Amino acid sequence: MTALKFLVIQLAHASSGSSFMPAAVTDVAQQVNNLYSFLLWISAISCFILIGGMIYFVLKYKRKTDNDKTSYITHNTFLEFLWSFIPLVLFLFVFGWGWHIYHQMREMPENALEVHVTAKQWAWDFTYKSGKVSGNEFYVPVNTPVKLIMTSQDVIHSFYIPSMRIKQDVVPGRYTALTFNSEKLGDFQVFCTEYCGTAHSAMLAKLHVVSQEDYEKWLQENDEGLTLAQKGQKYYNSKGCVACHALDGSVKVGPSWKGIWGQTHQFEGGTSAVVDENYVRESILQPNAKVVKGFPKGVMPTYQGQLNENELSALIEFIKELK
Repeated sequence: MTALKFLVIQLAHASSGSSFMPAAVTDVAQQVNNLYSFLLWISAISCFILIGGMIYFVLKYKRKTDNDKTSYITHNTFLEFLWSFIPLVLFLFVFGWGWHIYHQMREMPENALEVHVTAKQWAWDFTYKSGKVSGNEFYVPVNTPVKLIMTSQDVIHSFYIPSMRIKQDVVPGRYTALTFNSEKLGDFQVFCTEYCGTAHSAMLAKLHVVSQEDYEKWLQENDEGLTLAQKGQKYYNSKGCVACHALDGSVKVGPSWKGIWGQTHQFEGGTSAVVDENYVRESILQPNAKVVKGFPKGVMPTYQGQLNENELSALIEFIKELK
């Protein structure tokens, strides 16, 4: 397919309100479509001006006889300014538009429905606050902001929902996040878009956007009886955290967990960090990487290899609830 033919087909789809992309089911996805259509039309107009102008000048100034001489042409400062300034304005406009959409994609809403996502060769696990765990498919209610807190057990994966126009790498050893708010009911395909081994193409999942009633009903099915935070409290006691970290604000060997979520911890050397998922994870697995100012270094043992991803997610959720 030639580039011109491809452009004509895309313009036809854009004019009819559709495209080669899946149907947009979020406001952000529709904004991405609008930006894409704008770029498509600007490219088409630029192409027609350039190619049309070239054809016009070729025909107008075609050499008629062998005796024709080319006229002496000087430069035109105004035209040279215009064909540089207009593209600059368009580029800056597109940059600002794209940044605005990207900012909405990366701004995590407060009080969102949080789902912990664990990637592994070659499947996805989804863990809810209620304690429910599902594999390779997950459910969310319609018209509800959702925040995915994601990590990997092995290699780098990439979580991609085409209908949402969102994608985020899932990295071992840390947490990344993704947010969306589906405005339509339906089932939507999830892909891994980072090559992760021989079965990469089969690493699929399904997102089910359902009504609030159907979501609550599904959430109660096969429930283990413990929420994710309650499981975290169980690990807090069984893994020995209770010996060094109080829950009532009092100081033991280590700082209390009460109300620390979202606070800024100060460290020796003048550095600081906000208590979030990645900070808590690092503190559990690499406790000497960041030691809170006023507490001894080297006291807390590492839990590397002693806690799996589900247990880490439960402990993090328990600390969140303590605020």
